[in-house]
Amino acid sequence: MNPLPASSIEDRIYVLRTRWEHYVADGEFEQFIEFAVAVNSLAEHFNRMRMPGLVRICEGLENAALTRLGDQSSHPIEQQDIFALQRQMDTLLGAVANSRPPVAERRAEEPSHPAPELDWIKPRSVWLVVAPAMREMASVLGRQLEFFGFHTQEMAWGGETPAGDMPLAALFLPAYGDTTPEEFACISAVRARCPASQLIYLGVQSAIEPIVALMRSGIDITIPSEEESSMVLNCILDLVQNYEQEKHKVLVVEDSRVAVALIQRTLAEHGIDSHAIRDPGTLLDALQTYRPDLILMDMYMPGFNGVEATRVLRQMSAYSTLPIVYLSGESDVGMQVEALRLGGDQFLIKPFNPVLLAAVVKTKIERFRETQRSTRLDGLTGLLNHTAAKSRLKSMVNHLPLHGSMTVGMIDIDHFKSINDTYGHPVGDQVIRGLAWLLKGRLRSSDLIGRYGGEEFLVALPEVSPAQAWSVIDRIRRDFAALPHAHPGGALYATFSAGIASYPLLDTAPGLTEAADGALLQAKRLGRNRVERAALQ
Repeated sequence: MNPLPASSIEDRIYVLRTRWEHYVADGEFEQFIEFAVAVNSLAEHFNRMRMPGLVRICEGLENAALTRLGDQSSHPIEQQDIFALQRQMDTLLGAVANSRPPVAERRAEEPSHPAPELDWIKPRSVWLVVAPAMREMASVLGRQLEFFGFHTQEMAWGGETPAGDMPLAALFLPAYGDTTPEEFACISAVRARCPASQLIYLGVQSAIEPIVALMRSGIDITIPSEEESSMVLNCILDLVQNYEQEKHKVLVVEDSRVAVALIQRTLAEHGIDSHAIRDPGTLLDALQTYRPDLILMDMYMPGFNGVEATRVLRQMSAYSTLPIVYLSGESDVGMQVEALRLGGDQFLIKPFNPVLLAAVVKTKIERFRETQRSTRLDGLTGLLNHTAAKSRLKSMVNHLPLHGSMTVGMIDIDHFKSINDTYGHPVGDQVIRGLAWLLKGRLRSSDLIGRYGGEEFLVALPEVSPAQAWSVIDRIRRDFAALPHAHPGGALYATFSAGIASYPLLDTAPGLTEAADGALLQAKRLGRNRVERAALQ
């Protein structure tokens, strides 16, 4: 199999078409595996781009392909299966074509310049499908979305969909009560018109049956009624935060050159980086220099076996949770269970299915990374948590240049307890998220933003003077005061107070946070909704 030469959507679509056409023409098992890998690559790319509708269609095609994978003896597949997969291919390619923004035509007199190949700019439009009783809430949600740069269009349940390009998302705001057949039909119609858009249903009952019924009609996300307004913006903003994940890294511990070549070729096909060692005695050195996300460990190697190596690693705090997947021809179930009991995470039999191997590796790595992230990030806002923020600030102070500068700010939402008491904790969480989104949107990637605790935030702005920091934070303060926070009864507005302190007048992380916190208390004493500087700054 050749490495997947795809870096953009267009590349992946070309590879997918080509591999499918080659299989239809020749019917070789290896060609079918290449086709399945191409579908998987496209699905992962759409997932990174936050395009859930296209992810769903890709996953449907991938599952259909995997059910027909079998082995060499089952290929070429039956003609009726070819036709079924071709129909799913046509659905996917049609959805991709409809989801791509139109390219403006260049006038004849304009010179042609080569442009860099960029993936699609996603739409910023959101449809609101609104029941009459929910018009007030829809109005507040619309204003909130528009505050963050989205364009909203409202339509009635069962009404005609807006003309023009496909939206980023469609929000369904039904009247309270069970979903009617007419409402299911409306959802299905929007799904058919917008295959790549995210469909969100607000106010679902907290029970499995109605949620499954909504998913079958085309809904991607259901939000319980008690959390509806506080979750919407979080879902929408998440869709536009495209990011390319750090490449997966796998350490292969295997003494067979042939097995190493096959494993590394399979991993490369799926965009996974790998490093192989044949001598398990060099394992600790390789872990320290390569720093993998997962180990693929052969069970039987010269010197000692994979289980013994795993037991050693599990006694070291740095590697106690690192995923370890065994690869072996061992078919004895008792031996496999014992190997897992002694520290392994999964057992794969040689010869392995390449698609299954890649799926296991990716799944284990994602869960490992999520566990690592959860220890550093605040679950509500996605910002650094208290411990991680303090550690990051200390590191920033210690690495400032000799004549460098930095301003630290402590921010606290005003009268937050009364917000929780009056509107409930889900709305209070929404207010906290709103401030987190503003901070992420207004500050630089090099700045520190952390949730220090409750409704309090810590920010650090390197190479920024106190006057500049005051101006930036005060602008965010004014924006936050104008941000509507939707709830079932309408909208509420909140404010924050802040205090700032600067390096090098204070040259330690604890000194900076203590001085900024003192300035914050002064802002509260002076009436709140203001930014104050620490004394003598």
